[in-house]
Amino acid sequence: MIFFRSFLILLKSIVLALLISMSFPLTASAAVDIYAFDTDSQRERYHMLSEVLRCPKCQNQNLAGSNSEISEDLRRELHRLLIEGKSDKEIKGFMVARYGDFVLYKTPLKSSTIALWLLPVALILGGAISLLLIVRQRAKVAVGITNNSLSDTEQQQLDDLLKKAPTVDVPSAEKEPLTDKEPSANKQSSADSKS
Repeated sequence: MIFFRSFLILLKSIVLALLISMSFPLTASAAVDIYAFDTDSQRERYHMLSEVLRCPKCQNQNLAGSNSEISEDLRRELHRLLIEGKSDKEIKGFMVARYGDFVLYKTPLKSSTIALWLLPVALILGGAISLLLIVRQRAKVAVGITNNSLSDTEQQQLDDLLKKAPTVDVPSAEKEPLTDKEPSANKQSSADSKS
């Protein structure tokens, strides 16, 4: 009876939690800003730049898709720079000067970012070379080209060692059959050790 009551309480709690969670409206996660532009060209440039500039706080999210406060500030700054008549290059330069190369999705190739550009190429080439070597080695093994045979002197030394090695006499089941006394003695000793 107690189990049944606790089960009903649990069931009511789950239903209540589901009803509460369904009562909240589903909202889109993208940021929506309303800015006035002088021309359609400025509006298109705003949307293009907000897609190619990265939010400095968010992980791999552009300005257009981020709801963070810093993204809102950057979108406001982007709008101000466009209204002032700045070019795309000047706007990107301003953002890089303020936030570093991280703010750009396509970082420029320079001495501080050379590893960022060359490391993926080096890893791909290293992986391809490793794969090629592994495939070639396995092909040699499959065909039997590998040189695993011993020279005549090595074979003679191995034969001499095997002749000098002592032989080990392994008892076989045919020589000495087990008697009934031995297992009972083992059972007796194991019973003694348990107590």
